[in-house]
Amino acid sequence: MSTPENTGRRFRAYTIRHLDELLQRAKLTEEQRLRTRAVASVLPFRTNEYVLDELIDWDNALEDPMFRLVFPQEDMLPAEDVDRIAHLIKTDAPKAEITGTANEIRFKLNPHPAGQQELNLPKFEDETVEGLQHKYKETVLFFPQQGQTCHAYCTYCFRWAQFVGISELKIASNDVERLTGYVRNHPEVTSVLLTGGDPMIMGETVLSKYIDPLLEMDHIESIRIGSKALAYWPQRFVTDPDADDTLRLFERVVKSGRNLAFMAHFSHHREMESDLVQEAVRRILNTGATIRTQAPLIRTINDTAEQWAGMWRTQHKMGMIPYYMFVERDTGPQDYFSVPLYKAWEIYRDALAQVSGLCRTVRGPSMSATPGKVVVDGVTEVNGEKIFALRMLQARDPDLVGRPFFAKFDENAIWLDHLKPAFADRFPFQQ
Repeated sequence: MSTPENTGRRFRAYTIRHLDELLQRAKLTEEQRLRTRAVASVLPFRTNEYVLDELIDWDNALEDPMFRLVFPQEDMLPAEDVDRIAHLIKTDAPKAEITGTANEIRFKLNPHPAGQQELNLPKFEDETVEGLQHKYKETVLFFPQQGQTCHAYCTYCFRWAQFVGISELKIASNDVERLTGYVRNHPEVTSVLLTGGDPMIMGETVLSKYIDPLLEMDHIESIRIGSKALAYWPQRFVTDPDADDTLRLFERVVKSGRNLAFMAHFSHHREMESDLVQEAVRRILNTGATIRTQAPLIRTINDTAEQWAGMWRTQHKMGMIPYYMFVERDTGPQDYFSVPLYKAWEIYRDALAQVSGLCRTVRGPSMSATPGKVVVDGVTEVNGEKIFALRMLQARDPDLVGRPFFAKFDENAIWLDHLKPAFADRFPFQQ
């Protein structure tokens, strides 16, 4: 195999340049490999040796959920779009023509769901603050420029548009002073979430530049780091050159009197099975940080109650806190991965019934939609009408937090936009 991309540490990334060789390992035919490469020309592909060697069952790759989690599948895009790109690749079309066609397809896939490109962008000193989102009153999201990639990409990732090389689709900044200046001027903000991409792709020295200024602000109570590193590169906390320095940074946050919440993204039980992951979790917890777990419900990957119950029990035993079951966002290959809302609630309910109360800290199934986080509390019947019971877990308008509301039952609905109000002419968040 050709030499993988070297990121400057022990970590090695495999990208679309290596895809055809990797697919031969999965025993795909030449035509299957061509169509997979066509999809990877639209949706981003990146993986590493740990994922390849520890997580994927290569003897049964086409049926393996971990293979689908990382490797594009030809039916993730409409067949006509795959045909167009495949033809261009097969006929050695110019790279610019392939990229132009791929971009056409990308913009049809709702690359910025839930108002990610805010109309009312945050401002500091009368200038827009790039790389920052302030959707909820108490919480600010940072998108560090140096963290705008991951150790491996999930095929269902709702932030796929960050990784395809189109500058206008990116949300990121390396202006630490402007990012932290905004937070300093907003005392209502108590929690800062570093996200991306994956902030843990950054080394400790860069990560510290974003975190240390926050420790000087009395109104900051918690710092969160959203990351898939525990699943895709646990070496980051065990054997990487700056693993110990990173853990000392976590300790520094905790000793400052803040809560450091590591928001770990686990999509499948297999991601937690290696000794290396368990050692990484132990080391993070020993710093005083907490680890909260979350993932979307994704068809063909984790769409059974048994899978979720098993994940929650294992996470609890390891000292982690089950936190969120999300509904797959309305972007990218949503049709490939989405589960109807009524089915998502059934899976959540049946999984919850299989675990003790200590595991029932998890909330879901939750849609991170434009007005806020909307949870499906259940399907019930009122006055002979079948309905969804819904509730705002979080909202742009704080007055809506915790408010229940109802929608007409629709067995085909997979997102909030597909629902219609019940017993009212509009939802609480609608004007």
